[in-house]
Amino acid sequence: MSAISRRHFIGSAAAASAIPLIGSSALAQTTDWPTRQIKIIAGYPAGGQTDLFARTYGEYIRSETGQNVVVENKAGASGSVAAVEAKRAAPDGHTLMFTITTTMIMNRVLMKDIPYDAERDFVLVSIMPAGSLPFVAGEKTGAKTLAEFVAYAKKAERVNVGTYGAGSYAHMAIVEMNKLYGLKIEPVHYRGEAPMWTDLAGGFIDGAHGSYGAALPVLQSNRGHAVAVSRKRMSVLPDVPSFTEQGATARLFQLTGFQCCAVPAGTSPEIIQKLSKLLVAGGKTEKVQQLMKSFGVDDTAMTFEATQKLYKEESPVWLEAVSSLGLAPS
Repeated sequence: MSAISRRHFIGSAAAASAIPLIGSSALAQTTDWPTRQIKIIAGYPAGGQTDLFARTYGEYIRSETGQNVVVENKAGASGSVAAVEAKRAAPDGHTLMFTITTTMIMNRVLMKDIPYDAERDFVLVSIMPAGSLPFVAGEKTGAKTLAEFVAYAKKAERVNVGTYGAGSYAHMAIVEMNKLYGLKIEPVHYRGEAPMWTDLAGGFIDGAHGSYGAALPVLQSNRGHAVAVSRKRMSVLPDVPSFTEQGATARLFQLTGFQCCAVPAGTSPEIIQKLSKLLVAGGKTEKVQQLMKSFGVDDTAMTFEATQKLYKEESPVWLEAVSSLGLAPS
């Protein structure tokens, strides 16, 4: 367990009643939530993007409410370990879960006998878009655009592109490229991104699709060139057009991968709204903005209403895409 240090907030009751703003230290004086320490269960290991988002947003919640916030990493089974613990917590707003798209959507297809129901057991409070993912062509391909990589793939006898795991977005994107362009790219599944990017830099694979932060050493050393990004252009790679801009218009290439904050089902709408507003406000702070930039993320935490809309619109597309891979549930 890692604790975010406690610091009491300062504010006057008179100011709180005169200016009822969520995201100020007045919050704790105008509601009975939170009344004690808040626990954030992070579904992935310490040091990763989910963990760092949980800690940074948790620090903001602590500073605004005056209540201590602790982060517990419960990694394992694609976020299922954390989900099982979180769903058992009291629905009183004092236990939050930070996790990702896989846990909330894709595990329904990828896992056999899944021990939780994402829609029944949780309420999504806020989605934090995880940022676009660069598709990087290896140096040996000579490709600087998506069209050039497609041309290379059509001529080469064999083409391998790395993914960070079977059933991942990268896996789905490669399958979609094969369908769209009539290619036979073979996805090479790695256990995480580090070995994938090492192999790309060494010329052992032709391309790789993954996160900006992990790809950065390859890009900086010119051992690979970003030829496209998922969803939309990134501020950290402003000259790299999206798949959609380059004619790859399948809905998959427009999907929003995300981190998110969820609470156990049954949590009151009032607490959910107050927490949502805190997260939205936290996303605008300098600390969160700096964290986002390090991961190549441009979009901040979404409101509860926007979160529900995005989830409703995109989750069926995610499910269809991962189902089309034909993977046997594990």
